[in-house]
Amino acid sequence: MIVYILRRLVYTIPILIGVLLLTFLLHVLVGGDISQQIAGKNADPETIAEIEHELGLDKPLFLSWDSQFINHFKNALTFDFGRALDREKISDKILRGVGPSLSLTVPMFIGTLAISISLSLFVAFVRGSRTDMAIVVLCVAGMSIPYLSFIIFGQYFFAYKWGTFPILYMPEESMTYSLALPILIGIVSGLGANLRFYRTVMLDEMRSDYVRTAFAKGLSTSKVLFKHVLKNAMIPIITSVVLSIPYLFLGSLLLERFFGIPGLGSLMIEAVASRDFYIINAMTFISGLLIYLFTLLTDICYAWADPRIQFD
Repeated sequence: MIVYILRRLVYTIPILIGVLLLTFLLHVLVGGDISQQIAGKNADPETIAEIEHELGLDKPLFLSWDSQFINHFKNALTFDFGRALDREKISDKILRGVGPSLSLTVPMFIGTLAISISLSLFVAFVRGSRTDMAIVVLCVAGMSIPYLSFIIFGQYFFAYKWGTFPILYMPEESMTYSLALPILIGIVSGLGANLRFYRTVMLDEMRSDYVRTAFAKGLSTSKVLFKHVLKNAMIPIITSVVLSIPYLFLGSLLLERFFGIPGLGSLMIEAVASRDFYIINAMTFISGLLIYLFTLLTDICYAWADPRIQFD
């Protein structure tokens, strides 16, 4: 296992180089003249030259140890992403947005996971019944409704009409009160797809011989479902759960935007709108690194959940 982990960590190097090269090329080819954008339309050449020197845009692109790409690479590895177009440090912006994003996405993730797994065990047990068919229909309907529709419905009825929740994020109020409605919307909108997936996984296990043997031995339904069926269905569950964790750090774009939550999702949208490629590059690098590391963690969890899996 240790050899496998070390080998995968070595593979990280070319992957990171590829991600950094891609983000750098997009910044150079698509970003345009950032110095002109910062200085303004009527800026004189001296002002533009000063901005280019400050940002390092007057250096060679590749063919130098002090080139723009090498500096881009070194800054990313040291997590020193420089400053955004508003001259604030990007690392400060990211650290400030992590808290609100995780406060939103972690409860959504835990709530959706707990409800969907519990319900999937139940519907797998009563498969073919009217209850199972009704839940499947509701899941398909939930998957068919656009995510934006859940947000508009929740804001209009629960916040505007009934006044149960605030319509926008209120920093002066408690985090629980301000984020209760977007968390509820996130859980409800994600139940359809998650429940359908976990139901399929549980049905595959319910058809196994060991389940019939367990019931024949007189074990209770809850013990068979949660101790035997759930345990043997851990591999696809681990894949879905662990690979979803990196996206928790990146926030929820629509929920943060519509509720005014100052998280990383809002930061990313603002960066795209203002063409701040420095923030976009930083977020792209962090997301790529997290996804790769949690993919490695997924493989490690496979061996933990099923001793028959060996990587050496």
